[in-house]
Amino acid sequence: MIRIEKSDRLKNLPPYLFKEIDRQKEEVRKKGVDIIDLGVGDPDMPTPPHIIEALNKAALNPANHKYPSYTGMDEFNETVARWYKRRFNVDLDPGSEVVTLIGSKEGIAHIPLAFINNNDFALASSPGYPVYDIGVKFAGGQIYFMDLLKKNDFLPDLDAVPEEIAGKAKMMFINYPNNPTSAVADGDFFKKVVSFAELHNIIVCHDAAYTEMAFDGYRPISFLETDGAKDVGIEFHSLSKTYNMTGWRIGFAVGRAEVIQALGQIKSNIDSGAFQAVQIAGIAALEGDQACVENMNREYTERRDVLIDGLIGLGLSVEKPQATFYVWIEVPEGYSSAEFTSHLLLKGGIVVTPGNGFGAAGEGYVRMALTVGKERMKEVIERIRAIGF
Repeated sequence: MIRIEKSDRLKNLPPYLFKEIDRQKEEVRKKGVDIIDLGVGDPDMPTPPHIIEALNKAALNPANHKYPSYTGMDEFNETVARWYKRRFNVDLDPGSEVVTLIGSKEGIAHIPLAFINNNDFALASSPGYPVYDIGVKFAGGQIYFMDLLKKNDFLPDLDAVPEEIAGKAKMMFINYPNNPTSAVADGDFFKKVVSFAELHNIIVCHDAAYTEMAFDGYRPISFLETDGAKDVGIEFHSLSKTYNMTGWRIGFAVGRAEVIQALGQIKSNIDSGAFQAVQIAGIAALEGDQACVENMNREYTERRDVLIDGLIGLGLSVEKPQATFYVWIEVPEGYSSAEFTSHLLLKGGIVVTPGNGFGAAGEGYVRMALTVGKERMKEVIERIRAIGF
């Protein structure tokens, strides 16, 4: 029997955050505990019927059973360009400024391979989606973390990035509306990002997966709406959260043509593109009636209000989010993020995500996802009231 030894890149990675949460959750479930899962951001509502119908019809067509294009069907990329024009008034060339992804996570993980050499730097926020860090490390690069602090409205302080690091950095990952903090960004912030990127010759990668999950009349903007943004970077988007299609694996990246084409070159050497029937379903999603998105947001608004009002009533410190389906909660005095997470799971059967799992600057917080109905949200509050803290 041969000796198996993992590569250094795997040895040096921490356990993937959500995989570790699944492990702990299963341990508690085996004890017969009724678990309420507010951990992983996976929508509990079904994919809208008209999207499923489009998939069913497309899957029956043998023309869709062959290898798809590495960078997406022309029809899907054209649909993305039309959607960006309608939604954000951003003009895109579907032939050079759009690439189809097998979910935005795939593109985010692969983009560093196109631009990062060994020991090159990239900038990313802490707390933040772990894949920014992991993708850069897999490419042999190093991450400089920009802390997201409450006093700065959970926006990175670009002026605090050391000049030496800024001069070395090749890429920057930002994400608004933000996971995990649920913070939002305005045009003034994006203007600062463009100026910073131009000054230091940095490719901006904006993860915009949550722009369609917004409440109380708020409409998140696209980074690409900012003057000069398309000169310095790209934007990642996904159908996963907008249309409850997390398992379908369909997303896209848009923006600076040279960056998009480099990502496409990486994809052509690694994968075979998204299943055409799923792309056709994606066309139905983007071009169909958006009432399904409005209905989903109304439901999340009601869940948000039940949870936020209950948490505040218990004495916890939390802001009401304008977007995403996450709630970012300060842990009570005397607890670390991990300790409060364990307390809720072991004593109350409530799964949340510790803030430090998203990076060191997330210490002192936990994230809850609005992924159960209103009655279960009420039960979350009652369980926390019963176990105390």
